[in-house]
Amino acid sequence: MNLESLHLLFFKNYEEANLSFSAHINCFVGDNGSGKTNLLDAIHYLSLTKSAFTASDAQSIKQGEELFVVRGRFQPTPDEKPETIQCSLRQGQKKTVTHDKQAYERVSDHIGRYPVVLISPYDTDLIRQGSEERRKYFDSLLSQLDHTYLEQLIRYTHLLKQRNSLLKLATDRQAGYDRDYLLVLDEQLAPVGEQLVRRRQEFLTEFEPIFQRHYEQLADAREVVTLTYKSELPGADFLKLLRLNERKDLTLQRTTTGPHRDDFTFLMDELPVKSYGSQGQQKSFAIALKLAQFEILAAHKQQKPLLLLDDIFDRLDEKRITRLMQLVANHTFGQIFLTDTHLERTDQVLADLSEDIRRFRVELGVVKPL
Repeated sequence: MNLESLHLLFFKNYEEANLSFSAHINCFVGDNGSGKTNLLDAIHYLSLTKSAFTASDAQSIKQGEELFVVRGRFQPTPDEKPETIQCSLRQGQKKTVTHDKQAYERVSDHIGRYPVVLISPYDTDLIRQGSEERRKYFDSLLSQLDHTYLEQLIRYTHLLKQRNSLLKLATDRQAGYDRDYLLVLDEQLAPVGEQLVRRRQEFLTEFEPIFQRHYEQLADAREVVTLTYKSELPGADFLKLLRLNERKDLTLQRTTTGPHRDDFTFLMDELPVKSYGSQGQQKSFAIALKLAQFEILAAHKQQKPLLLLDDIFDRLDEKRITRLMQLVANHTFGQIFLTDTHLERTDQVLADLSEDIRRFRVELGVVKPL
């Protein structure tokens, strides 16, 4: 799968841009703040219909404008005709995603069609930040792999929002409190939550050995790295847990148990990587997660995801960059998009590669081929 071209209109710091890409390696070179990462984010939008860096879609509209448009032309396989994907948003309206000018009935139907993996300096946030970051990471990966999981996650999130709204109403005597409705929501929420937990457990069993292999290759590691899924639900009845926690939930006005509270713990020699891993070990851990993500997506989708590398040459030491470039040279990856601040460094890192390389200069929202 290749992204042949990209068109932007009022996206972040871009007024307009039209780019054609190499099927192999594409380099965006420019100063910090010039808009290099925004180009990767536009590609991320085409694949996952959302930004990798901002929570609100409206934040992707260029300041002073009313809308943004991101359009890309994909070549699924050499034997198939190109497909055009467009994501657009106008202020105050609903986001639209189209496939060959036909709008999806549900945006979720697009997820997983064009898989993508982003490796960025912020990946160590998965280790250093709270449980929400790790849940979002694994939920996003599973959603690209398994459409059933995505549908269950959407349903669970919708029911959870309804339940939390009802719990907040319970403190307002004038609004009243419908406990029968709460019990109905519990009966709907419980089986969906249990399905999410089972799928996460199954997935981690498949994912962990792939991740461990990549960590060993990156770090020449003697330490043993493990991934553990922490949840109250395995071996428990979720419906009973909801009933047992009802008084606590009413007091706190939120649902205090369920897969939305679970965590994935990252360990090194049975100790938390967050507390005991060096900066280099944490970087290797985060990159190994992303390389395992790439491998498992490629295996399940039978096509190599787009690989987005954001400023990694500036943040990784020579050993880890060399290992990554060995994977590139061995044709492990498909189409690659990378950013860097120094053209000379980019050329030096890529010097031994025989692939077709296309370079672009980025200057304050203007992109020109080099």
